[in-house]
Amino acid sequence: MTSASMVGISFLVLGVILLIGKWIRVVSPPLQKLFIPSSLIGGFLALFLGPEVLGKIVTSAGYYGTFISGGLFPQEMIDIWSALPGIFINLIFATLFLGKKIPAIKDIWFLAGPQIAHGQTIAWGQYVFGILATILILTPFFGMDPTAGALIEISFEGGHGTAAGMAATYEEFGFAEASDLALGLATVGILFGVVLGILLLNYGIRTNKTAVLNQSSEIFLDENYQTGIIDFDSRESAGKITTRPESIEPLSLHFAYVGVAIGIGYIILHLLILAEDILWGQSTGIYLFSHIPLFPMAMIGGIILQFLLDRFDRYHTLDRDIMMRIQGLSLDILITSAIATLSLAVIGNNLVPFLILAFVGIAWNLIAFLVLGPKMIPSYWFERSIGNFGQSMGMTASGLLLMRIADPANVSPAMEGFGYKQLLFEPIVGGGIFTAASVPLIFYFGPVPMLILAAFVMLFWSSIGIFYFGRK
Repeated sequence: MTSASMVGISFLVLGVILLIGKWIRVVSPPLQKLFIPSSLIGGFLALFLGPEVLGKIVTSAGYYGTFISGGLFPQEMIDIWSALPGIFINLIFATLFLGKKIPAIKDIWFLAGPQIAHGQTIAWGQYVFGILATILILTPFFGMDPTAGALIEISFEGGHGTAAGMAATYEEFGFAEASDLALGLATVGILFGVVLGILLLNYGIRTNKTAVLNQSSEIFLDENYQTGIIDFDSRESAGKITTRPESIEPLSLHFAYVGVAIGIGYIILHLLILAEDILWGQSTGIYLFSHIPLFPMAMIGGIILQFLLDRFDRYHTLDRDIMMRIQGLSLDILITSAIATLSLAVIGNNLVPFLILAFVGIAWNLIAFLVLGPKMIPSYWFERSIGNFGQSMGMTASGLLLMRIADPANVSPAMEGFGYKQLLFEPIVGGGIFTAASVPLIFYFGPVPMLILAAFVMLFWSSIGIFYFGRK
C-alpha cells in the first residue's frame, strides 16, 4: 500500500472512530451528563485499541508477531495521526476571526472589560504558579526542564490545539516529552472543567451567588441537548451559500480563504524570522521567532484577511457559520488524533510532576473563579466568570456550555461579553503570540525573569479588575 493511500485510509478510519465516539455518547447517560465531547471519547477508544494499551496487553500476555501485537492500527497510520494536530491547529486559529465583525476597541472594552481583566488574570496566573511549581518542586526534585513552567497555560488555557501546536517547539529545545504531558493536561482540564463547572453551578444556586438561576432552577438540559442531537423541528442551517456551486463550491471557497489566512501568517512569521536574524540574532545568538509555531501567525493572518474582506469584498462571500463548521471539523480531527497518539509511557514516567501541574492548575482556576470573580466583575459575576473558568480549563466550548446552563435565556451580558473578550484575549494568551513565545523566553532568559514578567502582568490585570471594574 502506498503512503498516499495510507493517508486517505487514515482519515477514513479516523472518521469511523469519531462516529463510534458519537454513538457511545448517545447511548451513555453518564457521558451525556458530563458533556464529554465525542472527539474525546473517540480519541480514548483509538488510544485503547492502539499500541499504547491493546498492543501492550497482547505482548505482555506473550503473543508476539500477531496482527494485534501493535494494536489494531498499523504504525504508519499512527504516524500519520500524530502529524495531524500540528497541521489542523493552523486551520483552527486561522478561522477564529474570519467572518466575524471586528468592532472598535472602545466598544469591546465597554462591554467585555471585566471579563477581559478576569480572563487575562487567570491566564497569566497559570504562568506564575506553573513556573513557581517548576522552580520550587519540579526542577530540583524531579529534574524537570524549566520550560515545564509554561505547560499549565499551554494545556489548560490553550487546550489540545495549542498543546499539539507547541510540540515542535518543545522538541527543538530538547524537551520532547512535554508534548504528551501537555496533551494529557489538556485532557484533564476538559474533564475537570465540565465536572467542576456543574458542581460550581449547583453551589452557586444553593448559596444565592447566581443572579439568573435560583433554588427552584433545575441544572439540566433537555435530553436532545445532552445526547448532542438537535430536535428535527429545531434544526438550523449550517451556513449560507454565498456562491453558486457551479462556479465554485461555497465550502471550497471558504477553505481557500483559510488557506490564504495561513499563507499570510506564514509570510509574516518568516519576515519576523528574517528581521530577527538581521537585527539581533547573529550578534546575540538569541532566536525567538525561529521557534514560534505557525498557528498564532495564522490567527493574525485571519484578522488581516477579514479587514481586507470588510473593505473590498462588496459581495460578502464569506459566511461565519461555514467558517465555524471548518473550525469544528478541524478541532474534532485534532482532538481525536492527539488523544489516539498520546504516549502513556511518557506520562507514567513523569506521573508525579504531571499530577502536581494538574493540581496547581485546577486549584488556581478555582481560586480565580471563587475569590477574584466577584471582586473583578461588578454585575452577573457568576454567569460571566463561569465562562472564563470553563475556557481556562481547556476549551472555549466548555465555557460557552457553562454560561448557557447558568443563563439559559441569555439575560446577562455574559455571552456577548465573552465573545468580545476573545478579540483582546486570544491574540495574546490561550494560544496567542505570548503563548507561542513563552517556551523560547524561558529557555533563553530563564524561568525567574519570566516569572517576574508574568507576575507583573497578572497583578496589572487583577488591579484593573478589582480597583476599576470591581468598584463600579
